[in-house]
Amino acid sequence: MSLRRSPKVRATLYVPEHLLDEARDAVVHLAGFPARLTLTKLVEQAFRAEVARLKLLYNDGRDFPPRDADLRGGRPIAA
Repeated sequence: MSLRRSPKVRATLYVPEHLLDEARDAVVHLAGFPARLTLTKLVEQAFRAEVARLKLLYNDGRDFPPRDADLRGGRPIAA
């Protein structure tokens, strides 16, 4: 994983409405000093933490191999 800053890209995700409302409430409450939280920061931190957890749990802590195709929409693949 590169530690360089990469450009931000727009992503469209669907999450439960109550979860987004709770996240927005937290961001508004923590927007000022010292946290200066934004919704983008919250999502980035959550993604980083969850990807790190998944690496430890499923890939011996290593980065996952790069994908060779874009994600497809629809129902998840059954295990």
